[in-house]
Amino acid sequence: MLDAACPGHVFTSPTPDQMMAAVEAVECGKGVLFIVKNYAGDVMNFEMAAEMITCDHATVLTSDDVAVENSTYTTGRRGVAGTVIVEKVVGSLAETGADLAHCKALGERVNQRTASMGVALSSCTVPAAGRPTFDIGDNELEMGVGIHGEPGRRREAMRPADDIVRDLVTAILHDLRPVEGSEVLLMINGFGATPLMQLYMLYHSASKLLAAHGLKVTRSLVGNYTTALDMAGASVTVCELDEEIKRHWDSPVHTAALRWGM
Repeated sequence: MLDAACPGHVFTSPTPDQMMAAVEAVECGKGVLFIVKNYAGDVMNFEMAAEMITCDHATVLTSDDVAVENSTYTTGRRGVAGTVIVEKVVGSLAETGADLAHCKALGERVNQRTASMGVALSSCTVPAAGRPTFDIGDNELEMGVGIHGEPGRRREAMRPADDIVRDLVTAILHDLRPVEGSEVLLMINGFGATPLMQLYMLYHSASKLLAAHGLKVTRSLVGNYTTALDMAGASVTVCELDEEIKRHWDSPVHTAALRWGM
């Protein structure tokens, strides 16, 4: 949950009761903005909470995952690591005193300019279940996996990292279609069990591919930000920047995960 200062606060997922408590704690007369990853359970919980609150409110539904259009878990594309970018940028805008409509509009614009795709080398283990969510061989990978372990585009044999990243970046650029010469933010997000050194190796490969397509990587983020417990794997996210998005990405932030400029 990203807690931006009044007016216009920004939240992302738990139960309706928890969200009601959070709204009551931070709402300061200017309304609240829910930022929701497009998963059926998340959408349902936020809709329930929205029906119970009396203050002004709006929702941004993130849908940056280009791997699948519809799935068992979603209608439309899933919201994954690109949600971090939406939260940071909109949280910064909220701190300037922008109204709810402006915050929602910027959140939707960032979402439209952001695309992601991930790859899993192992499953995750949900504590309540006590066993891996899905079975995958030691020499296999899941292309386009969801952040909770949902299936992706295909299961295939292990390949060199450069080949894997090329497929991820190709799918992202085919969907995003950024203008040649554009500045982009490149985010490499770990799923929880991938060493940071390997994440930087993926960043190096992805940044070279983007440069070869005439894109300028002027902002970056590498680390574990939208994880899947103990899953080995990572995702690539590209956001096509504009001046307003850059300004709010660069603004000072001090949260558990993001800290700069303070």
